[in-house]
Amino acid sequence: MEKLIEVKNLKTYFYTEDGVVKAVDDVSFSIEKGKTLGIVGESGSGKSITSLSIMRLVQSPPGKIVGGEVLFHGRDLLKIPLNEMREVRGNDIAMIFQEPMTSLNPVFTVGRQIAEAVMIHQNCDKKKAWEKAVQMLSLVGIPNPEKRIKEYPHQLSGGMRQRVMIAMALSCSPELLICDEPTTALDVTIQAQILDLINELKERTGAAVIMITHALGVIAEVADDVIVMYCGRIVEHADVHSLFKEPLHPYTQGLLRSIPRLDQNDEKLSSIPGMVPKMTQMPDGCPFHPRCHCALDICRQVSPEAFPVRGRMVRCLKYHPEYEQQWKEEAAGE
Repeated sequence: MEKLIEVKNLKTYFYTEDGVVKAVDDVSFSIEKGKTLGIVGESGSGKSITSLSIMRLVQSPPGKIVGGEVLFHGRDLLKIPLNEMREVRGNDIAMIFQEPMTSLNPVFTVGRQIAEAVMIHQNCDKKKAWEKAVQMLSLVGIPNPEKRIKEYPHQLSGGMRQRVMIAMALSCSPELLICDEPTTALDVTIQAQILDLINELKERTGAAVIMITHALGVIAEVADDVIVMYCGRIVEHADVHSLFKEPLHPYTQGLLRSIPRLDQNDEKLSSIPGMVPKMTQMPDGCPFHPRCHCALDICRQVSPEAFPVRGRMVRCLKYHPEYEQQWKEEAAGE
Protein backbone atom coordinates (compact mmCIF):
# COMPACT_ATOMS: atom_id res chain seq x y z
CA MET A 1 0.00 0.00 0.00
CA GLU A 2 1.17 3.53 -0.80
CA LYS A 3 2.88 5.47 1.98
CA LEU A 4 1.09 8.74 2.61
CA ILE A 5 3.76 10.28 4.81
CA GLU A 6 7.31 9.31 5.74
CA VAL A 7 9.17 10.85 8.67
CA LYS A 8 12.91 10.25 8.42
CA ASN A 9 15.43 10.97 11.19
CA LEU A 10 13.42 13.90 12.53
CA LYS A 11 15.22 16.01 15.14
CA THR A 12 13.63 18.90 17.03
CA TYR A 13 15.68 20.62 19.73
CA PHE A 14 14.87 23.38 22.22
CA TYR A 15 17.69 25.74 23.16
CA THR A 16 17.17 26.82 26.78
CA GLU A 17 19.24 28.49 29.50
CA ASP A 18 19.72 25.07 31.12
CA GLY A 19 21.00 23.47 27.93
CA VAL A 20 19.79 21.79 24.75
CA VAL A 21 16.60 19.73 25.07
CA LYS A 22 16.43 17.01 22.42
CA ALA A 23 12.64 16.78 22.45
CA VAL A 24 12.55 14.70 19.25
CA ASP A 25 15.77 12.83 18.57
CA ASP A 26 16.15 10.84 15.34
CA VAL A 27 12.52 9.72 14.96
CA SER A 28 11.49 7.78 11.83
CA PHE A 29 8.18 6.20 10.80
CA SER A 30 5.69 6.07 7.94
CA ILE A 31 1.91 5.84 7.57
CA GLU A 32 -0.09 4.27 4.78
CA LYS A 33 -3.38 5.62 3.49
CA GLY A 34 -6.37 4.61 5.59
CA LYS A 35 -4.22 3.38 8.51
CA THR A 36 -3.98 4.58 12.11
CA LEU A 37 -0.62 5.00 13.82
CA GLY A 38 -0.65 5.22 17.62
CA ILE A 39 2.06 7.16 19.46
CA VAL A 40 2.25 6.45 23.21
CA GLY A 41 4.48 7.39 26.12
CA GLU A 42 4.52 9.35 29.36
CA SER A 43 4.33 13.13 29.47
CA GLY A 44 7.56 14.61 28.14
CA SER A 45 8.34 11.70 25.83
CA GLY A 46 8.13 13.83 22.68
CA LYS A 47 4.75 12.74 21.31
CA SER A 48 3.19 16.17 20.82
CA ILE A 49 6.42 17.82 19.62
CA THR A 50 6.64 15.14 16.94
CA SER A 51 3.20 16.09 15.64
CA LEU A 52 3.91 19.83 15.88
CA SER A 53 7.14 19.27 13.95
CA ILE A 54 5.20 17.57 11.15
CA MET A 55 2.89 20.60 11.02
CA ARG A 56 5.84 23.00 11.41
CA LEU A 57 4.19 24.61 14.42
CA VAL A 58 7.15 24.39 16.81
CA GLN A 59 7.63 27.74 18.52
CA SER A 60 10.93 29.30 17.47
CA PRO A 61 12.75 30.38 19.51
CA PRO A 62 13.44 28.33 21.60
CA GLY A 63 12.49 25.33 19.42
CA LYS A 64 14.04 24.41 16.09
CA ILE A 65 13.76 21.49 13.69
CA VAL A 66 17.44 20.77 13.19
CA GLY A 67 17.34 17.70 10.95
CA GLY A 68 15.38 15.06 9.11
CA GLU A 69 12.68 14.91 6.48
CA VAL A 70 8.87 14.86 6.49
CA LEU A 71 7.86 13.49 3.10
CA PHE A 72 4.19 13.99 2.26
CA HIS A 73 3.44 12.49 -1.16
CA GLY A 74 7.20 12.62 -1.66
CA ARG A 75 7.47 16.37 -0.95
CA ASP A 76 9.58 17.41 2.04
CA LEU A 77 7.35 19.63 4.19
CA LEU A 78 10.36 20.94 6.11
CA LYS A 79 11.80 22.57 2.99
CA ILE A 80 8.78 24.12 1.30
CA PRO A 81 8.08 27.88 1.74
CA LEU A 82 5.92 28.85 4.71
CA ASN A 83 3.08 30.10 2.50
CA GLU A 84 2.89 26.65 0.87
CA MET A 85 2.92 25.00 4.30
CA ARG A 86 -0.07 27.11 5.32
CA GLU A 87 -1.95 25.63 2.36
CA VAL A 88 -1.06 22.12 3.55
CA ARG A 89 -2.23 22.76 7.12
CA GLY A 90 -5.96 22.25 7.49
CA ASN A 91 -6.39 21.26 3.87
CA ASP A 92 -4.13 18.19 3.43
CA ILE A 93 -3.08 17.63 7.06
CA ALA A 94 -5.35 18.61 9.95
CA MET A 95 -4.85 18.43 13.69
CA ILE A 96 -7.20 17.99 16.67
CA PHE A 97 -5.53 19.62 19.65
CA GLN A 98 -5.59 18.39 23.23
CA GLU A 99 -7.70 21.14 24.82
CA PRO A 100 -10.50 22.50 22.64
CA MET A 101 -11.29 25.43 24.97
CA THR A 102 -7.85 26.94 24.33
CA SER A 103 -7.76 25.91 20.66
CA LEU A 104 -11.07 27.54 19.73
CA ASN A 105 -11.28 31.34 19.54
CA PRO A 106 -13.65 32.50 22.33
CA VAL A 107 -14.80 35.68 20.51
CA PHE A 108 -16.08 33.96 17.35
CA THR A 109 -18.97 31.54 16.93
CA VAL A 110 -18.03 27.93 16.22
CA GLY A 111 -19.76 28.21 12.85
CA ARG A 112 -17.62 31.14 11.80
CA GLN A 113 -14.44 29.30 12.78
CA ILE A 114 -15.36 26.23 10.72
CA ALA A 115 -16.59 28.32 7.77
CA GLU A 116 -13.42 30.41 7.75
CA ALA A 117 -11.27 27.30 7.33
CA VAL A 118 -13.47 26.14 4.46
CA MET A 119 -13.35 29.54 2.69
CA ILE A 120 -9.56 29.75 2.98
CA HIS A 121 -8.78 26.27 1.71
CA GLN A 122 -11.71 25.41 -0.55
CA ASN A 123 -12.12 28.76 -2.36
CA CYS A 124 -15.87 28.92 -1.85
CA ASP A 125 -18.19 31.80 -0.90
CA LYS A 126 -19.53 32.51 2.58
CA LYS A 127 -22.93 30.90 2.00
CA LYS A 128 -21.47 27.58 0.85
CA ALA A 129 -18.94 27.67 3.67
CA TRP A 130 -21.71 28.05 6.28
CA GLU A 131 -23.67 25.24 4.66
CA LYS A 132 -20.53 23.10 4.91
CA ALA A 133 -20.14 24.06 8.58
CA VAL A 134 -23.71 22.94 9.35
CA GLN A 135 -23.08 19.71 7.46
CA MET A 136 -19.89 19.03 9.43
CA LEU A 137 -21.55 19.65 12.81
CA SER A 138 -24.25 17.22 11.81
CA LEU A 139 -21.63 14.69 10.66
CA VAL A 140 -19.91 14.68 14.06
CA GLY A 141 -23.19 14.09 15.87
CA ILE A 142 -24.04 17.53 17.23
CA PRO A 143 -27.84 17.86 17.52
CA ASN A 144 -29.61 20.88 16.04
CA PRO A 145 -26.51 22.07 14.13
CA GLU A 146 -28.35 25.09 12.65
CA LYS A 147 -28.64 26.49 16.17
CA ARG A 148 -25.27 25.35 17.52
CA ILE A 149 -23.42 26.95 14.64
CA LYS A 150 -24.32 30.39 16.05
CA GLU A 151 -23.04 29.62 19.56
CA TYR A 152 -19.69 30.46 21.14
CA PRO A 153 -17.26 27.87 22.56
CA HIS A 154 -18.13 28.72 26.18
CA GLN A 155 -21.76 27.83 25.51
CA LEU A 156 -20.85 24.24 24.64
CA SER A 157 -19.86 21.30 26.84
CA GLY A 158 -16.39 19.76 26.69
CA GLY A 159 -17.61 16.91 24.53
CA MET A 160 -19.39 19.32 22.17
CA ARG A 161 -16.26 21.50 21.84
CA GLN A 162 -14.17 18.46 21.00
CA ARG A 163 -16.69 17.50 18.33
CA VAL A 164 -16.45 21.04 16.92
CA MET A 165 -12.65 20.62 16.74
CA ILE A 166 -13.11 17.35 14.85
CA ALA A 167 -15.64 19.00 12.52
CA MET A 168 -13.18 21.82 11.83
CA ALA A 169 -10.32 19.40 11.24
CA LEU A 170 -12.37 17.32 8.80
CA SER A 171 -14.10 20.22 7.02
CA CYS A 172 -11.57 20.24 4.16
CA SER A 173 -11.34 16.43 3.88
CA PRO A 174 -7.66 16.10 4.90
CA GLU A 175 -5.64 13.06 3.91
CA LEU A 176 -3.94 12.92 7.32
CA LEU A 177 -5.62 13.64 10.66
CA ILE A 178 -3.40 14.14 13.72
CA CYS A 179 -5.23 13.63 17.04
CA ASP A 180 -3.24 14.93 20.03
CA GLU A 181 -4.86 13.47 23.16
CA PRO A 182 -8.37 14.14 21.78
CA THR A 183 -10.14 12.56 24.78
CA THR A 184 -7.98 13.68 27.71
CA ALA A 185 -10.40 16.12 29.37
CA LEU A 186 -13.56 14.08 28.70
CA ASP A 187 -15.42 11.52 30.79
CA VAL A 188 -15.22 7.87 29.72
CA THR A 189 -18.61 7.82 27.98
CA ILE A 190 -17.76 10.84 25.82
CA GLN A 191 -14.27 9.41 25.23
CA ALA A 192 -15.78 6.27 23.74
CA GLN A 193 -18.11 8.33 21.54
CA ILE A 194 -15.24 10.50 20.25
CA LEU A 195 -13.06 7.47 19.45
CA ASP A 196 -15.96 5.75 17.66
CA LEU A 197 -16.55 8.97 15.72
CA ILE A 198 -12.90 9.24 14.62
CA ASN A 199 -12.89 5.60 13.53
CA GLU A 200 -16.16 6.01 11.64
CA LEU A 201 -14.99 9.15 9.85
CA LYS A 202 -11.66 7.51 8.99
CA GLU A 203 -13.50 4.60 7.37
CA ARG A 204 -15.82 6.98 5.53
CA THR A 205 -13.18 9.38 4.20
CA GLY A 206 -10.17 7.03 3.88
CA ALA A 207 -7.92 9.41 5.80
CA ALA A 208 -4.85 8.23 7.69
CA VAL A 209 -4.74 9.01 11.42
CA ILE A 210 -1.99 9.66 13.96
CA MET A 211 -3.42 9.04 17.44
CA ILE A 212 -1.27 10.52 20.21
CA THR A 213 -2.12 9.39 23.74
CA HIS A 214 -0.67 8.10 27.00
CA ALA A 215 -3.48 5.52 27.26
CA LEU A 216 -2.64 2.15 25.76
CA GLY A 217 -6.28 1.14 26.11
CA VAL A 218 -7.16 3.76 23.50
CA ILE A 219 -4.39 2.51 21.22
CA ALA A 220 -5.64 -1.07 21.43
CA GLU A 221 -9.02 0.09 20.19
CA VAL A 222 -8.07 2.30 17.25
CA ALA A 223 -4.46 1.72 16.05
CA ASP A 224 -2.99 -0.52 13.36
CA ASP A 225 0.64 0.20 14.30
CA VAL A 226 2.15 1.60 17.49
CA ILE A 227 5.18 3.73 18.31
CA VAL A 228 6.33 3.81 21.94
CA MET A 229 8.39 6.92 22.75
CA TYR A 230 10.67 7.70 25.68
CA CYS A 231 12.83 10.81 26.11
CA GLY A 232 12.35 11.92 22.52
CA ARG A 233 13.21 8.56 20.95
CA ILE A 234 11.24 5.60 19.63
CA VAL A 235 12.00 2.59 21.87
CA GLU A 236 9.61 0.17 20.14
CA HIS A 237 7.65 0.20 16.86
CA ALA A 238 5.32 -2.72 16.11
CA ASP A 239 1.88 -3.62 14.83
CA VAL A 240 -0.74 -3.35 17.55
CA HIS A 241 -1.39 -7.10 17.89
CA SER A 242 2.30 -7.99 18.28
CA LEU A 243 2.88 -5.19 20.76
CA PHE A 244 0.10 -6.26 23.11
CA LYS A 245 0.80 -9.98 22.71
CA GLU A 246 4.56 -9.77 23.23
CA PRO A 247 6.00 -6.38 24.26
CA LEU A 248 9.80 -6.51 24.01
CA HIS A 249 11.15 -3.26 25.41
CA PRO A 250 11.08 -3.06 29.24
CA TYR A 251 9.38 0.37 29.02
CA THR A 252 6.58 -1.04 26.86
CA GLN A 253 6.22 -3.92 29.29
CA GLY A 254 5.93 -1.47 32.18
CA LEU A 255 3.27 0.58 30.41
CA LEU A 256 1.20 -2.53 29.70
CA ARG A 257 1.53 -3.79 33.29
CA SER A 258 0.15 -0.48 34.56
CA ILE A 259 -3.17 -0.92 32.73
CA PRO A 260 -5.99 -1.97 35.11
CA ARG A 261 -7.31 -5.45 34.26
CA LEU A 262 -10.52 -7.17 35.31
CA ASP A 263 -8.73 -10.51 35.80
CA GLN A 264 -6.25 -9.09 38.33
CA ASN A 265 -7.08 -9.37 42.02
CA ASP A 266 -4.18 -7.22 43.25
CA GLU A 267 -5.39 -4.09 44.99
CA LYS A 268 -2.30 -2.11 44.01
CA LEU A 269 -1.68 -1.25 40.37
CA SER A 270 1.75 -1.93 38.92
CA SER A 271 3.79 1.17 38.07
CA ILE A 272 7.13 2.07 36.52
CA PRO A 273 9.47 3.26 39.31
CA GLY A 274 11.13 6.66 39.20
CA MET A 275 10.49 9.61 36.93
CA VAL A 276 11.27 10.61 33.36
CA PRO A 277 14.73 12.27 33.56
CA LYS A 278 15.20 15.95 32.84
CA MET A 279 16.00 16.34 29.16
CA THR A 280 18.94 18.60 30.03
CA GLN A 281 20.36 16.01 32.46
CA MET A 282 20.08 12.76 30.54
CA PRO A 283 21.83 9.74 32.11
CA ASP A 284 24.71 8.00 30.35
CA GLY A 285 23.92 4.88 28.39
CA CYS A 286 20.30 3.90 27.85
CA PRO A 287 18.01 6.75 29.02
CA PHE A 288 15.60 4.23 30.57
CA HIS A 289 18.17 2.31 32.64
CA PRO A 290 17.55 4.17 35.97
CA ARG A 291 13.95 2.89 35.89
CA CYS A 292 14.48 -0.46 34.16
CA HIS A 293 13.97 -3.68 36.13
CA CYS A 294 16.49 -5.57 33.99
CA ALA A 295 19.22 -2.91 33.58
CA LEU A 296 22.83 -4.09 33.80
CA ASP A 297 26.20 -2.28 33.86
CA ILE A 298 26.39 -2.33 30.07
CA CYS A 299 23.04 -0.49 29.93
CA ARG A 300 24.60 2.33 31.94
CA GLN A 301 27.43 2.67 29.42
CA VAL A 302 25.98 2.06 25.95
CA SER A 303 23.07 3.93 24.34
CA PRO A 304 21.41 1.45 21.96
CA GLU A 305 20.28 2.18 18.44
CA ALA A 306 16.97 0.91 17.06
CA PHE A 307 17.21 -2.36 15.15
CA PRO A 308 14.82 -5.03 13.81
CA VAL A 309 13.73 -7.79 16.21
CA ARG A 310 10.97 -10.31 15.40
CA GLY A 311 9.39 -8.12 12.76
CA ARG A 312 9.54 -4.84 14.70
CA MET A 313 12.01 -2.12 15.69
CA VAL A 314 13.36 -2.16 19.27
CA ARG A 315 15.89 0.04 21.06
CA CYS A 316 17.27 -2.26 23.80
CA LEU A 317 20.66 -3.92 24.33
CA LYS A 318 18.91 -7.08 25.54
CA TYR A 319 18.09 -7.90 21.91
CA HIS A 320 20.94 -6.13 20.10
CA PRO A 321 22.97 -8.60 18.01
CA GLU A 322 26.23 -6.85 18.92
CA TYR A 323 25.57 -6.75 22.68
CA GLU A 324 23.02 -9.54 23.24
CA GLN A 325 25.60 -12.18 24.27
CA GLN A 326 27.40 -9.75 26.59
CA TRP A 327 24.07 -8.79 28.14
CA LYS A 328 23.14 -12.46 28.73
CA GLU A 329 26.51 -13.23 30.30
CA GLU A 330 26.27 -10.26 32.63
CA ALA A 331 22.66 -11.18 33.54
CA ALA A 332 23.72 -14.77 34.31
CA GLY A 333 26.50 -13.53 36.59
CA GLU A 334 24.18 -11.44 38.78
